Amino acid sequence: MTQIDTSPLAWLEAVEAQRCQAGLRRALRPRPPVSTELDLASNDYLGLSQHPYVIEGGVDALRTWGAGATGSRLVTGNTALHEEFECALAEFVGAAAGLVFSSGYAANLGAVVGLSGPGSLLVSDAHSHASLVDACRLSRARVVVTAHRDVDAVDAALASRDEERAVVITESVFSTDGALAPVRRLHEVCRRHRALLIVDEAHGLGVRGAGGRGVLHELGLAGAPDVVMTTTLSKALGSQGGAVLASTAVRDHLIDAARPFIFDTGLAPAAVGAALAALRVLSAEPWRPGAVLWHAGALAQICAVSTAPQSAVVSVILGEPEVALAAAAACLDGGVRVGCFRPPTVPAGTSRLRLTARACLGADDLELARTVLTDVLGAARR
Repeated sequence: MTQIDTSPLAWLEAVEAQRCQAGLRRALRPRPPVSTELDLASNDYLGLSQHPYVIEGGVDALRTWGAGATGSRLVTGNTALHEEFECALAEFVGAAAGLVFSSGYAANLGAVVGLSGPGSLLVSDAHSHASLVDACRLSRARVVVTAHRDVDAVDAALASRDEERAVVITESVFSTDGALAPVRRLHEVCRRHRALLIVDEAHGLGVRGAGGRGVLHELGLAGAPDVVMTTTLSKALGSQGGAVLASTAVRDHLIDAARPFIFDTGLAPAAVGAALAALRVLSAEPWRPGAVLWHAGALAQICAVSTAPQSAVVSVILGEPEVALAAAAACLDGGVRVGCFRPPTVPAGTSRLRLTARACLGADDLELARTVLTDVLGAARR
């Protein structure tokens, strides 16, 4: 074999050095099965990932259907359990039909790409999740990115379009700062311009709306013919996977057109069984979403965040990556695990701690959070 003078991957060393210098190097750190720290970092908002009934739901599905889906859902990967869950979730959120994907990321790719395409316009919020950004890139549609939560900019983009079809995409609850999107106003603009609205409820399901049914349900837009909801099963439902909730016509179209559905192995039955069990717990215990929001308010007060949180997310902006990293490490040393968000996840100069409230936090948890966060943030803000 002929020797080469320079590896075609030699450039990785320079890139890694740049990341390290900018404080943007990331690393994987395995967590133990039972955490010894207070968890204020995960998206397990309702505390259901370790719920005995949810675990048993996954185990029952594993015993019944086996470890894997064995193929795409159009071949051998579809089970009665998948369809039972789709019907239950759609009924819960007020949609006509649901379609389960292997992840929330895949659900967003499938919905956005499958409902747009060449000759259409996509209008996306500047703070949209990476899965929505990638969906725009893959769509081959013309894409307009508007300023964060700027309804007038969306209106202008739709008004000036030449394309017959247009789709507006947004998160209902933005994942990095927990702010709510102006969904009602966006829907009014979409309806005026005959555009479709796709709303990612990844951080809304289980937290907002009556019994945790999401922002769309809260606003009376659930089941609207010009609205499509996407969501993930890995946050409030404590499992894994994603779903698109919409009309039967949309479901039928995505089965035929959504490549992440057609060509991906179906979601493992254990994940479906756990998500279905979690949905049943949520239906039976509607107090959980309210507890999440109450605890989020308590965490915001502890962190001296002036704006009352509207979701499970409490964002504490500290500025530079090194400051946020040091603060997160100090929190962990004190027994509190928090998220640390840096560019490119958030804009430069807005590196932050991202705290997430959970329904099952107790008085002792909040007292520990107060003790640790008061000291750490006091030092970080000096």
